[in-house]
Amino acid sequence: MTTHTTTVTQTEAPPSFFDSATYIPPDAIFALTAEYNTDTSPNKVNLGQGTYRDENGQPWVLPSVQKSREILLTQGLNHEYLPILGLQSFRDNATLMALGPDLYEKVQSRLSTCQALSGTGSLHTAGLLLRSCHSPPPKIYIPSPTWSNHHQVFSSLGFPCESFTYYDSSHKDLNIESYISALKTATPGSVVILHACAHNPTGCDPTKQQWIQLGQIIKERGLFPLFDAAYLGFNSGNVDDDAFAIRYFVGELGLEVAVCLSFAKNMGLYGERTGCLFLVTRSKETAVNAQSTLEMLQRSEVSNPPAYGAKIAATILSSRELKDLWYKDLETMSGRIRAMRVALYNSLNDYGAPGNWDHLVRQSGMFGFLGLEPDVVLKLKEEYHIYMAGNSRVSIAGLNETNVEYVARSIAECLKGY
Repeated sequence: MTTHTTTVTQTEAPPSFFDSATYIPPDAIFALTAEYNTDTSPNKVNLGQGTYRDENGQPWVLPSVQKSREILLTQGLNHEYLPILGLQSFRDNATLMALGPDLYEKVQSRLSTCQALSGTGSLHTAGLLLRSCHSPPPKIYIPSPTWSNHHQVFSSLGFPCESFTYYDSSHKDLNIESYISALKTATPGSVVILHACAHNPTGCDPTKQQWIQLGQIIKERGLFPLFDAAYLGFNSGNVDDDAFAIRYFVGELGLEVAVCLSFAKNMGLYGERTGCLFLVTRSKETAVNAQSTLEMLQRSEVSNPPAYGAKIAATILSSRELKDLWYKDLETMSGRIRAMRVALYNSLNDYGAPGNWDHLVRQSGMFGFLGLEPDVVLKLKEEYHIYMAGNSRVSIAGLNETNVEYVARSIAECLKGY
C-alpha cells in the first residue's frame, strides 16, 4: 500500500496596510495627567492640564451653566441634528459677544460663522478654509513658545509653519522687539496666529498700546490675523477687556480677520467641545461665498456639530439674566486664579526660593511660566508628586489654599539643592 503525504507550504503574511505608520509619543499634557491619576501620594498636585478647579481642587459647574441646563430640560431637550453650520443662535450670540454690539451691527453683513469643535476644531476649520482659498497654502507665523496644537493643526494640513520668538526668558516677559521684527519681515499674504488674551503658555500679553502697534504693522505688511480666542472673559473677568485686540483690528484698522472661539474655559464646557469660527470679510458677497465653503468643509469633516454645549452657551448668551450670572462666574474664576498667583508669589518669597518671582504677578490668565529647568521639573514630579509641563508651564487653577504653600516650599527646596 502506498502512503501519500501532503506538504503544506508556509507563506509569509502579507504586509500590513499600515506598515508605514510610525509610533508617535502620547500628547505630553494628557500623558502627564494620566501619570498623575495613577499616583497614590496624598500630596500630589496636578498643575499640568488647563482645566479650572475650585478652591477644593474639584471641577466646577458654573452656576450660569447649571441654570441653563435646567432651562433646557424644561423646554423638552431633544437630540436631533443641528444644521451643518451649527446652532444659529449660538453662532450669532458668540460672535456678538466677541465683537460687542456696536461693532457687530456694523459688520454683520460681512460675517461668516460656523460652529466648530471647541478651539482646536475652530482652528482646524479655519485652516481648511484658508487652504481651500490659497494654493499653495500661505505661510503660518506662530509665536514661540505657543500652545503645542498650533503647529500640529496647521502642519498636518500642509501649511509651512515658521516660529518667531515671543518670550524673553531672561526677563520672563514678552519680547516685543522680536515680535515687531518678525512681523516687519514676514512674507506678505502670510497668516499670523495671535493669542487674543491669556497667552498659552507664558501668560504674557501685549498691552493695548502694543496691540495697536502690532495691528498697524500687520495691516501695513498685508498679513492675515487669525485669533485664537480661547479665554475671553476668563482672563481678566471682563469680556470687553479681553476682546480688545479683536475689536481694534476689525473696528479701527478695518482688517479682515478669523477668530476661533472656545467655550471650554470661560463656561467650563470642556467635554462638550463648544466652539465657533467667525470671519469678518471685505464684502457681503465674500462672506456669503466663504460661509458656503465652510458649510461644505464642515459637511465633509463632521457633518453636524454637537448640540448640547451649543444650546447651553446660546441660552446663557441670549438671556440678560443668565449673561449677568455668567459675568459673575467669570469674575469668580479669574479672581481665584489671580489670588493664587499672589499666594504662590508670596509663598515662594517666604520660603526663600532663589530668584526673582515678579513675573508670576505680571502674567495673567490660567497659565504661568515658572522658568524652571527641566531637571527641576522632573525632581518636583518624582520626589514631591507635583506635576507640570516639561517647560515649567503651570495651570494656576490647579492651586488652592491647601496646596499652594506645599508647592512653593517644594520649589524652594529643589532650587536650593542645586
